[in-house]
Amino acid sequence: MALIFCSMQVKNRPFLLSPAAKDYIWGGTRLREEYNKHIDVTPLAETWECSTHPDGPSRVASGVFAGEKLVDVLRAHPEFIGTHPKTDGEGGLPVLIKFIDAARDLSVQVHPSDEYARTHEHGQLGKTEMWYVLEAAPGASLVYGFRQDLTRAMLAASLEDDTVEQYLQKVEIHRGDVFLIESGTVHAIGAGAMIVEIQESSNLTYRMYDYHRLGKDGKPRELHIAKALDVVDLRRKPLPEQLQRAREEHDGYSVELLEQCKYFRTERIHLDTMLKSVAFATGPASFEVLLCVDGSGTLIGEDVEISFRKGDCIFVPADSIGLEIRGQSELLKVTC
Repeated sequence: MALIFCSMQVKNRPFLLSPAAKDYIWGGTRLREEYNKHIDVTPLAETWECSTHPDGPSRVASGVFAGEKLVDVLRAHPEFIGTHPKTDGEGGLPVLIKFIDAARDLSVQVHPSDEYARTHEHGQLGKTEMWYVLEAAPGASLVYGFRQDLTRAMLAASLEDDTVEQYLQKVEIHRGDVFLIESGTVHAIGAGAMIVEIQESSNLTYRMYDYHRLGKDGKPRELHIAKALDVVDLRRKPLPEQLQRAREEHDGYSVELLEQCKYFRTERIHLDTMLKSVAFATGPASFEVLLCVDGSGTLIGEDVEISFRKGDCIFVPADSIGLEIRGQSELLKVTC
């Protein structure tokens, strides 16, 4: 948590976000039942909590910009993004943050790199992402790369004759696990996983294998074999290690670095102070996003008070007003 003080500014106040919702066939009901998403969508597979992507833009839910699309607010106030993050100059954030409820297995898929996407997908971003496991049913797992080195011909043949699962590396998951899924890595979230996904602002997914499932229209869902074969990393993927992370203890809160890559930085904050508030503010370099994954609390500043609970997402503009935060909660803090 950046414990810095900054000059008071009228505009740079935090605000709650309201997500876009996705009803993919593998979704469930837990986001509505456990994460306070009062959204009339069934199944409720994903909520795009902080998104400026046109396929699922989030909206401002509090303050003077309430009801407006986040991208429109940032287009009008680019200073909210900060001086460091790469943006498209049109109010677009470089990151997208989601909740994912996998009641059933997701398809086996891969994402392109930035370079491939720029060339073959009309200048879009590729997709590197990280997963933070919120909950995992007993035995829940995910696909993380291949168990052995493959050739393009071997992978293509296995997709043709439905034997690809023999090559997929499955990893059992547990609450608190973190995975960095770099572009080119074959992957799939398994049934029984509740996950936060933090990613580049992209919606490019090349579906390789989908267990012969039918979509809502009664037809097999589209596969993208040719493009997947172009971008997939065919090398054996080492098993990921869940490292013991250093935890910085402070008066009223603690901080752990979960992941840092060239696209984003994610920390986990354990807030445990009901009476004494903790000072909080952002610097000029970057916005910060606070995603509450457990508990509740309050964020307070001049002329602003935001009560938050499990499932809520708060956007804190760069160079924010001086703030104080208190409560008993677990938060993910994402910045660039």
